[in-house]
Amino acid sequence: MEQKNLIIQYDEYNGNKELSKEDALLLERAVEVTKSAYAPYSNFKVGAALLLSNGEVIAASNQENAAYPSGMCAERVAIFYAHTKYPGESIVSLAVTAVVNQEQCETPTYPCGACRQVMAESQQRGGQPIRIIIGGSKIIQVVNSVDSLLPLAFNNLPK
Repeated sequence: MEQKNLIIQYDEYNGNKELSKEDALLLERAVEVTKSAYAPYSNFKVGAALLLSNGEVIAASNQENAAYPSGMCAERVAIFYAHTKYPGESIVSLAVTAVVNQEQCETPTYPCGACRQVMAESQQRGGQPIRIIIGGSKIIQVVNSVDSLLPLAFNNLPK
């Protein structure tokens, strides 16, 4: 037996002012789109904004449903819409944040496992790493590939 280790690398910032202009704008768009979230059950509003290889920005929010788990996370709403509207474009970066009681969470709110798997397959489809910006009002973390969020993803897609 050989024991191996997983190392997850990320950059951490203390607020938007430390981010690049492009990342800050994407995160601001994610914060803005939380206002359209439909979250009457959890009051946990999530916004996601992604930048495509053609320069388009797609933003979406979570949509809950009383018939849980019929709702959809913001990340998957944005990704599925992007792949539908721009099927040949890859995702360059994706920003995600959460708001509770009209206040952005101070620390990063990480994507759920289902969203991570969808991101992993989107990354594989696009043929390039997707940068993930996970934003809180005080702490922002950036990973340079979905592999850092889901290092052992199911990725046995036919070629």
